[in-house]
Amino acid sequence: MATHAFLPTATWSGKLFDGQWAAGAGTQHVVEPATGERLGEIAMADPAQIARAAATAAKAQRDWASAPYDTRAQVLRRAAQLAEEHNDEIVQWLVRESGSTQLKAGFEAKVNTKALHEAAALPSRSIGEVLPSEPGRLNLARRRPLGVVGVISPFNFPLYLAMRAVAPALALGNAVVLKPDPRTAVCGGFVIARLFELAGLPAGLLHVLPGDGAAGAALTSDPNIAMIQFTGSTGAGRKVGEAAGKHLKKVSLELGGKNSLIVLDDADMDLAIANTAWGVYLHQGQICMATGRVLVQRSIHARFLEKLVAKAKSLKVGNPADGEVAIGPLINAQQRDHAARIVAEAQAAGATLATGGGYKDLFFEPTVLSDVGRDNPAFHEEIFAPVAVVVPFDTDDEAVELANDSEYGLSMAIVSSNVGRALKLGERLRTGLLHINDQTVNDEVINPFGGVGASGNGTSIGGPSNIDEFTQWQWMTVKGEAPAYPI
Repeated sequence: MATHAFLPTATWSGKLFDGQWAAGAGTQHVVEPATGERLGEIAMADPAQIARAAATAAKAQRDWASAPYDTRAQVLRRAAQLAEEHNDEIVQWLVRESGSTQLKAGFEAKVNTKALHEAAALPSRSIGEVLPSEPGRLNLARRRPLGVVGVISPFNFPLYLAMRAVAPALALGNAVVLKPDPRTAVCGGFVIARLFELAGLPAGLLHVLPGDGAAGAALTSDPNIAMIQFTGSTGAGRKVGEAAGKHLKKVSLELGGKNSLIVLDDADMDLAIANTAWGVYLHQGQICMATGRVLVQRSIHARFLEKLVAKAKSLKVGNPADGEVAIGPLINAQQRDHAARIVAEAQAAGATLATGGGYKDLFFEPTVLSDVGRDNPAFHEEIFAPVAVVVPFDTDDEAVELANDSEYGLSMAIVSSNVGRALKLGERLRTGLLHINDQTVNDEVINPFGGVGASGNGTSIGGPSNIDEFTQWQWMTVKGEAPAYPI
């Protein structure tokens, strides 16, 4: 792979800023899922490297937390500027390493830069309150950094879903140890490290350590790590939450979803199809907010299904590095086989394969399943592939019942020409994110983001939630002189 000024080599260390790279757990090739081409090589961290990085970060964090607020803000502003300057190269890494389409990669790079700009405003925010108290005593509640934040990030939106934790954590005076998914360690890890390195972040504050489950377990148990922010599957999240809780660490879990898009009978049909296609097929459905169920009122179901099938058949599938395509590759064969298994099991349970269902290499056809009942595995399981699961309903009450019939509760949406009706229905949905006249895949950076049930532990990340997530309250009182207590 050609070298670049921004990422100057095709071999990356397991930790930046100290000039060392020892492959404690071996090395792994960086592979382009669309072609199988090797793009480079990364070192894999072992638990000993996690421990060294956490200890180094803990020492560096003390000076960083006490630095002038504008010093921290300037680093974030500079990182945002660099992200804009190197946008094209970052987009191409997202395309080639994560299999993103040009459209999705461009969107991700844009929200990544926005996350840096928003984080740059955090150091100058109010960090406390003056509380009422007795005369002669100043009574304060103030926000203090946690210390070292461990971030475990996923492969699907690798850059943004890491940066949305790394940037605010650093801005608020913490250090960070980031373990990106090894499948996307460059665009989800080393791009971030390079941005902050060039932006002038002091040494020792950010460590990027791709690794396997053992490395993640080491993060959850390390005494220098105060908090774990995890984004990934619900199964892995349960293990992370259990392990971190055992060691009394603060935990933020943003997990999976089986998100419902409800299309009411008064919806504009063309807009409903456009919203459905975006929510189902964006990034091959490999998004926690992807539309996992399309609930369509029965009176328009047949016409809707016909149009959705036509839309699915029209979507171009191919290597996103070669030009504009709508559907790129799935991340690996394991994810492809998972999707194929659910589609086959869905048909065996009575679903109709309206279109798609096949694959070549890692390219999975845009698929539509209809006649999906509540006892069908496709109704309940997160597929993480370009598969639309279409379910008819008769009444608004039934739509609510179907949408809430899930252990997940991340994102839901309603499309209707009657906003009042949609709002009334939406009030009854059990979800962390709700969109009226939109689809389920939404994030504006400035919003709190989190789910309920198996979609998370009730915490939110992003926007107004960041100060809550990455700091803790300290109560402080001040008196002119110590009181003479009677004992």
